[in-house]
Amino acid sequence: MRLGQRPAALGLLLLCAAAAGAGKAEELHYQQGEHRSDYDREALLGVQEDVDEYVKLGHEEQQKRLQAIIKKIDLDSDGFLTESELSSWIQMSFKHYAMQEAKQQFVEYDKNNDGTVTWDEYNIQMYDRVIDFDENTALDDAEEESFRQDKKRFEKANQDSGPGLSLEEFIAFEHPEEVDYMTEFVIQEALEEHDKNGDGFVSLEEFLGDYRRDPTANEDPEWILVEKDRFVNDYDKDNDGRLDPQELLSWVVPNNQGIAQEEALHLIDEMDLNGDKKLSEEEILENQDLFLTSEATDYGRQLHDDYFYHDEL
Repeated sequence: MRLGQRPAALGLLLLCAAAAGAGKAEELHYQQGEHRSDYDREALLGVQEDVDEYVKLGHEEQQKRLQAIIKKIDLDSDGFLTESELSSWIQMSFKHYAMQEAKQQFVEYDKNNDGTVTWDEYNIQMYDRVIDFDENTALDDAEEESFRQDKKRFEKANQDSGPGLSLEEFIAFEHPEEVDYMTEFVIQEALEEHDKNGDGFVSLEEFLGDYRRDPTANEDPEWILVEKDRFVNDYDKDNDGRLDPQELLSWVVPNNQGIAQEEALHLIDEMDLNGDKKLSEEEILENQDLFLTSEATDYGRQLHDDYFYHDEL
């Protein structure tokens, strides 16, 4: 099961990292070559209720909280935000909200409130019933059959082999990319899905899946050309024509560092008025709306979360 594709543009939350592919995100974010700031806002504020909450803050309170956030991003307290500082802050924001969501899910799934989530509780939350798996028999329902892989991940996350997952183990189950002891499982899971010849690598053909060129077509469609380019230039670091386990990991796990760096560069490019490749508080306040429709503030969400604007982070 793919954990998610690395997007080619901005507007991706860790919370929905597996939902958007590179080409689609780019298409939505830049329509006909024009940047859509409303897409930025929609991508992270999300539902209308959050947008309404953002609007309720008065201008003075917005600035006060924004200045507090700027101060925290500025790690060396020199009065400027660099690409590195912005990128680090955005990555921290991604992880914070991913962990918050996992904690909320844990409470919902723990039906008997005993502090653990059992496999049966997870089943009931997902399907309203417990799905039984036979090791030698595939289920007729393809979606339910795919649930088998979730059980393997559940068992791997359960380090103490107890009857259920603790909060820490549940986070490992929901976000295996964030936990070191799950790395081997993530790689093996990807190999089981994509390594069709069992050689321990993923070739370009296996990477492209079931695609076969239309015999009447003179060339591959655009999306295939994009995928081939990503295989060659983004993932196959040693240029041997196949992805080894570590290269495979960079494909199946969302590259949040790359996303954060891209957003940081985007902000500096748009807001740096004097060309010094960094942002002052004055430049940010001059472009406050742009900053509040970026991942640096989780599209305004951080202004409603005292974890970010409170004096002590």
